[in-house]
Amino acid sequence: MRALIHALRALSRADRGATAVEYGLILAMIVLAIVGSLSLFGNKTTAMWNNVSQQVQNVAH
Repeated sequence: MRALIHALRALSRADRGATAVEYGLILAMIVLAIVGSLSLFGNKTTAMWNNVSQQVQNVAH
């Protein structure tokens, strides 16, 4: 029983798990920022190429 209490106390003092969780949250926020910016950039790029395509079609006719 004492070994279990000692192990639980040692586990409660360990901060490696908390650090891993913090790094995971930071990584998740970075990934969300990248996905959001790529989505915005992709939509603008698609709109630009659609405009170019329409302009080329208008000139061809």
